[in-house]
Parts: sequence; structure tokens; C-alpha cells
Amino acid sequence: MAEQIVKVTRKGQVTIPIEQRRKYSIKQGMSLLVKDSDQGILLSPITPLEDLAGIDAGRVTVEEMKRRLDKMRSEDRY
Repeated sequence: MAEQIVKVTRKGQVTIPIEQRRKYSIKQGMSLLVKDSDQGILLSPITPLEDLAGIDAGRVTVEEMKRRLDKMRSEDRY
């Protein structure tokens, strides 16, 4: 992997170079996990919930899935 230098803005923002955005499918509005590691700061893309849809894709909306999960969690008694 080629090294690149990026600048930090006064708000602490950096631009991820296009090569890495393409390689890791980082799109506008995505969330990234920020980890402190021995080598420095590690940014990892978080896969959107919608991209994890499997055999039930299209049967239920993300909003409905979240509503059902919230209901199940509220009924769970430890």
C-alpha cells in the first residue's frame, strides 16, 4: 500500500484518499469505527445493516426489523 499524507483541518477532519475509499467501499454518510492501536489510529468501515440482508431480504424493512427488536428487548426480563 502506498503511503499518502493528508492534512488535518482545524475541526480535526481528514480526507480519506480516493484509492482507500474505493478499496474499502467507503461512501458519504457511512460510519467508521475509530480505534487506538499500537501503530496509531485505525479507521474501520462499519457495514450498514441493510448490506447484511440475507434470505429475508425484501420481506421486512429495516425500520420494521428495528421495531421488532426493540419490542423483544423491552419484553426480556433478566
